[in-house]
Amino acid sequence: MPNIFRTTASLLAASVILSSTSGTAAFPVPEWITSLKEFGTATESLLKIRSLELFGILAPLPNNAPPTQGPYRKPTQKASDQVLLSPGLTARYLTRQIANHADQPSFWPCTGEPTHAVFCIEAEREEIEKPGAGNFSKIIPKFNPSVQAVDLKTGKVTTFLRGMTRCDGLRVTPWGTVLATEEDDKGGVYEIFDPFNLPAGTTVTDRATGSIADATGAKVDKVVKRTALPTIAWEGLYIDPSGVVYGGDELRPGSGKQGANGGSLYKFVPTKPLKSKGVIRNPADSPLAAGAVYAFQASCIAHGEAKFPQAGQGCEIGEGGWVRIPNPSAARSEADRVRATGYYRPEDLINDPHYKGPGVRICWTNTGAADAKNYGEVNCLIDETVVTDGEISRHQQSYATIGGKVAYATANRFITGTPEFNQPDNLDFQPNSRNVAIIEDNPNGDIFMCLPDGADKDTESDGCIRFLSVRDTSAEPTGFTFLPGGTKAILSIQHSNDELMTKVDGFDTDDILIIEGFRKPLWA
Repeated sequence: MPNIFRTTASLLAASVILSSTSGTAAFPVPEWITSLKEFGTATESLLKIRSLELFGILAPLPNNAPPTQGPYRKPTQKASDQVLLSPGLTARYLTRQIANHADQPSFWPCTGEPTHAVFCIEAEREEIEKPGAGNFSKIIPKFNPSVQAVDLKTGKVTTFLRGMTRCDGLRVTPWGTVLATEEDDKGGVYEIFDPFNLPAGTTVTDRATGSIADATGAKVDKVVKRTALPTIAWEGLYIDPSGVVYGGDELRPGSGKQGANGGSLYKFVPTKPLKSKGVIRNPADSPLAAGAVYAFQASCIAHGEAKFPQAGQGCEIGEGGWVRIPNPSAARSEADRVRATGYYRPEDLINDPHYKGPGVRICWTNTGAADAKNYGEVNCLIDETVVTDGEISRHQQSYATIGGKVAYATANRFITGTPEFNQPDNLDFQPNSRNVAIIEDNPNGDIFMCLPDGADKDTESDGCIRFLSVRDTSAEPTGFTFLPGGTKAILSIQHSNDELMTKVDGFDTDDILIIEGFRKPLWA
């Protein structure tokens, strides 16, 4: 089957070339193909023709959804009213009752068949019920939800935690806890143990101190603020089985003062890397209890040279070193001081599960700003120096070292944004292929599926097609995550105009959809 597609594509390509030079086609093709005189446009058309073979999608979505006016979201809507989809894809609701600004889902448990999707609620901390009202005590006010789980079979929503602000980066850890982070200038990191058995009304009562209490005011020991990790505006993160954590700081360059760096990439290396598998129930046993923090510093010279790394404006990709950040609570100012590399609002960050080389490959989105004609990008970094055993003492120098050598990683651009495909926010690798889905951070935002880098001479994706567009102009897509198997995915339609909707738990709601019909690409 793939050979048939390739032969057809080759003939079509030949026809385009012949028709553009001689005016006659050697193979009968549609007029819209033969009319393409420009090579890049012809190449894009061939990508669309081979959509099923390359992407497992029958055909691309040709245009994004048209704008809407006023409150679009209604109680009587079908899930298909929320999104435009490529042929063969369908949508259904998982729930319409999750809290407003639901984002960054992670599956529970993290191994085997998941039963729940756990979401961050990216809303500002808001008191929605005074102390003593409703089911809450006279001591603890009721805040909007911060972390919620949705049953993948029934759609039932369970609230784990309240009292965070702008929870935006969340992962279920390899040792069976939930790590939830805040996208805030003083963003904290909270580790949740045994989340389905937390006391009712578990709340972050003081973000500065990390105090956690239940609805009666009693201290809760199963949620811990992890101060060893950097204080940044978190969103994407990756946690390896040993407890090494990668994350980005969603910060725009020039924030605070002219010429200030953008957001850096950070790496946390635990003092006691985890060596055994299994669920951790004692917070003191977590590898996140203590460790060292580093920021990535891209170098303008190779790692083998004596002056490596040599940083400066213009060095954003290539080899680089991990610079020690002595004070994680002041990670931003420390990153500026040591000249860590800044990017334009690093948002989602995940690992490439298909990478087979040494170390780990992580990819992240730099959103950019389309109105300034900075269309954003997706970069990927290969870190060959992931620490999975040994002691932190090996990392006490100015730069992270392993075996006496400066530790290095290599970053390169994977996808460059365009006027039509811009401001990338979330991304996820399809489990049954090496393709990656990328979401725009836009009203009527689109989702594109992109190929990996093939055997050609560049290091970038070989092409992308659009397969989904959000109909509601007041909303945007986020949190697109494939279920195991790669034929289904969950999607949050975030922060719609909710004037016509009923509040749940005293708070506005979002829609979580399941998108079905993805096929395994024929090449995979």
